Amino acid sequence: MPYFIGHDLGTGGNKAVLVDAGGRVLASSFAKYALAHPQPGWAEQDAADWWEAVVACTREVIRLSNVGADQVAAISFAGQMLALVPMRADGTPTRPAISWLDHRAEAEAGELIRRLGGATIAGAIAGVLPTGKDLIAKIAWLRRHEPQVFAATTAFGDATSYLVARGSGKLVIDHTAAAATGLLDAKTRTWSKLLARIATTPLDKFPPLRRCAEVIGPLTHEAAAQMGLTSATMVATGMTDIASAAVGSGAVDDGDAHIYLGTSSWLGISVSKPRNLPRHGIATVAGPDPALCLMIAESETAGACIDWFSRIMGCDYADFERQAAQAAPGAGGLLFLPWLFGERSPVPDATLRAAFVNLSLEHGREHMARAVYEGVGFNLRWTLEAVAAAGLPCHSVRAIGGGARSDLWLQTIADITGRRVERVSAPQHAGAVGCALAAAVAIGVLPTLAAIKQRVVVEQTFVPNPEHGALYDRSYARFRGLYPALSALGRR
Repeated sequence: MPYFIGHDLGTGGNKAVLVDAGGRVLASSFAKYALAHPQPGWAEQDAADWWEAVVACTREVIRLSNVGADQVAAISFAGQMLALVPMRADGTPTRPAISWLDHRAEAEAGELIRRLGGATIAGAIAGVLPTGKDLIAKIAWLRRHEPQVFAATTAFGDATSYLVARGSGKLVIDHTAAAATGLLDAKTRTWSKLLARIATTPLDKFPPLRRCAEVIGPLTHEAAAQMGLTSATMVATGMTDIASAAVGSGAVDDGDAHIYLGTSSWLGISVSKPRNLPRHGIATVAGPDPALCLMIAESETAGACIDWFSRIMGCDYADFERQAAQAAPGAGGLLFLPWLFGERSPVPDATLRAAFVNLSLEHGREHMARAVYEGVGFNLRWTLEAVAAAGLPCHSVRAIGGGARSDLWLQTIADITGRRVERVSAPQHAGAVGCALAAAVAIGVLPTLAAIKQRVVVEQTFVPNPEHGALYDRSYARFRGLYPALSALGRR
């Protein structure tokens, strides 16, 4: 029986699974790595740390599963969307990777918008207004501020491209990652010469395009030896983490939606044709399935809010959950605005920052913890209302990510948004499972990516509580009303 390994390379660490063709997880592993902030607004990672985590996790899932190395038929990677990795011809980076969180390139994004003819025209052409967090702006920043790095770079890739290069020795980029550059023609899935010319970005500095579920080649002898595998294991193209999350959640048919709750959060919707909402930072990119697109609304900090709160309060996640459960819905009138590192959706606003509002002597840690959960829920409701206005009601959403293990958080989201929330089994591994099963599609063991939906099990469904919904309607109105003042304050 063939087995498959999938890696989900997140911001704080790498998750790996070893699965069979039915999607059954035989073993999982996790390895952490650091995120550096060398200057305000900057966020970088050492790509070599990613590879070390991938190697360690691969060896661990082999050990835990007792599967022979020669039984692993294929391996695939899902990397952080919008992480920029400039590489030489041999796949080695020319500088540290620039994280998706990084927004150093705001000036370059502004220049690009002006070059496109202003915000209205830029939104129509690009689908969403470029920000300093976008790859195209970061590449322009490198050309201006680090010309020696720009000149030494053979290919601008992402986290997935880097891992594929380390594994197979070949430089490629998948369609979902290429779409994130803003330079991919969504209809033809080829590089757009027009968009590249407008952005003054040379297309010869991008790797060749490949489908997500395609074999790139076998593991190199060096990579196989490091991982404890054999060079008979095939390397699939892989995809971005948001794309693999859609696959692993089973939300792969037209109109299917999923939410991810991790360091960041996002709403992803599989759609048959592009639908862009520039005002809300919502863009449609090429989906993992060649027949579909993926509508993405990404929020910068979700689980990161919990990590931050737990760190400054000196508690762990279990303590946080217990404290949040002690407070009634509504958190005693306390509101948390979850914008700790700017925002992309429902409002593209890089200088926006978070706040507790209406904090009083009557509030304790339990109210603050509950307000953090609710704040992320209010942000998601704002996004869901935006896509509903565009004709995508998303009456039910699949829930994945580490945060989806919390019954309290998922029930809170259901109550706030009025949507049915479906948690899949092993939600924290959904992205890695989706990536692993895409590798099975690549070598022909599974027929299509759509066939993966039948292998995804819904573990529990959370139905909205109407009584709590009425309370949250009032809190949500106050939440929305606070945005203009905080936005102006952040800009100042």
